[in-house]
Amino acid sequence: MIDQHIASAFDRDLEEIQAHVMKMGGLVETAIRDGAKSLKRRDEELADAVRKADKKIDALDTQIQEECARLLALRQPIASDLRTVLTVMRIAANLERVGDYAKNMAKRTSVLVHMQPIDGASGAIKRMAVEVQLMLSDVLDAYIRRDVDLAQDVRHRDIEVDQMYNALFREFLTFMMEDPRNISSCMHLHFIAKNIERMGDHVTSIADQVIYLVTGDMPEEARPKGNAPNYELPTGGDDGARS
Repeated sequence: MIDQHIASAFDRDLEEIQAHVMKMGGLVETAIRDGAKSLKRRDEELADAVRKADKKIDALDTQIQEECARLLALRQPIASDLRTVLTVMRIAANLERVGDYAKNMAKRTSVLVHMQPIDGASGAIKRMAVEVQLMLSDVLDAYIRRDVDLAQDVRHRDIEVDQMYNALFREFLTFMMEDPRNISSCMHLHFIAKNIERMGDHVTSIADQVIYLVTGDMPEEARPKGNAPNYELPTGGDDGARS
């Protein structure tokens, strides 16, 4: 009876933590969508809202990490229960990083609205961001449903994001070579595209964690990656997402 009570308490605690994870995931999806929308519309007010909303994402990450640590200390889970708690902590950490990249996208947008636009760039970046947002939505569904096939599908879709980034990179080089006045705008746009590409990497990390949660093993095959350019533009001071 005591063991049953402990198990029931663990399940309740874990359900509450997982609800926080899903709320956090929803906030991150919104940040990606609104960050891309603010760039497309050249909406400085929306970009500022994305930056401010990141505090809620950070607060949820802190809460989840603390609650998971408390759960580990008090309940001392083993086997699949332990794997679930560790997975939740890693998913939250990846979501927090994606949120940081969305915030950085909004910071760059606040600068770009005062610059000459680059034809077609904001639309292409928005399409790339939408793909990452859809991947994130699917991987969160895969986590809730414990769906390995859907998680694997998300992993393989990351190659599309890489290919979008590589195409944008080459376009920005062309614009800069054609007219040096485009250099500043293209540099900022490149930083945004690179941030979105890294969002995709974190989403595929979540997919890896879902597979680990269900099977007990990390995926054996390496993640598919698009062919990277032979060289890259410098990534700047805030490309690492921390600020």
